[in-house]
Amino acid sequence: MFAEERQSKIVQMVEKGKSIKVIDLAVQFGVSESTIRRDLQEMEEAKLLKRTHGGAVGIQRKSFEPTFNEKKEEFLREKEAIGALAASLLEDGDSVILDTGTTTLEIAKRIKDLRLTVITNALDIAEELSDVGNIQLILTGGILRGNTRAMVGSLAEGTLKHFKADVAFVGANGISIEEGLTTPNHVEAMTKRAMMASATRVYGVVDTSKFEQVSFAVIASLKELTAVITSGELDEAQRKSYEDHDVVLMR
Repeated sequence: MFAEERQSKIVQMVEKGKSIKVIDLAVQFGVSESTIRRDLQEMEEAKLLKRTHGGAVGIQRKSFEPTFNEKKEEFLREKEAIGALAASLLEDGDSVILDTGTTTLEIAKRIKDLRLTVITNALDIAEELSDVGNIQLILTGGILRGNTRAMVGSLAEGTLKHFKADVAFVGANGISIEEGLTTPNHVEAMTKRAMMASATRVYGVVDTSKFEQVSFAVIASLKELTAVITSGELDEAQRKSYEDHDVVLMR
C-alpha cells in the first residue's frame, strides 16, 4: 500500500471522531511504527490531524449544534456519573452556578438535599429546582436560545457580574489541550465565560465523547479551570497528555 492510500484511510478514521494509536495502525497496515509516525508527522504538517502521545486525533472544527433533546439520552450513564461526582463537591451553604446542558441537569437532580444558592441560565434546571424549598434559585434572564434552552447575552452576563459564587459547573461541546473548552455559538460562549468569572472554583463537566473535539467558539483555556470532571474510559495516552499539561482530571 502506498503512503498516500494509507494516509487517506487514517484521515477517514480521525474524521469519524476516533483517536488512533501508532501501534494499532502499524499492525493494521503491516508497516513499522516508525513508518506510521512519519505518516502522522506529514499529516499533522498538512493540518489533517493532531498527533498525541502514541497516536493522533482529528482537528476538525464543528459548527453543528445538536439540540438539548438530541443530547439528552446520549452518554447518559456518563452524565449521571459526572452529576454524582460534581454534586459530592458541594456542601450546605455553598453558592453554585449551573450552566445549561444535559450534564449540568444531572448535577441539579442530585443536589436537592443541600441548602444552596443556585444561579442558572438553564430553563430545565430552573424547572428541576423550582419547588425545592432549601434551594434559593436565581435566574440570569437573557435571550432564550431554543436549541440549548439557555438564557444568554448581555442581560445574562450583567446579572452574573453581581455575584461571586463558590463554584461554577460549565459544560462544553468540545475539549482539547490547545483550544480548551469550546462550543458552537459565540454568544453562549461569552455567557459561559461570564459564569467562570463569577465563581471562585470552576469545573468543566464533559463526557468522554467531547475530548479532542473543537467547536467554533472558545469558552476558556484549560488552565483557567480548577479541574475537568468526566467519566467513562479515556485513552491512556490522552489522559497522560492532559495530566502532562497540568490539567486535573476528576473521574
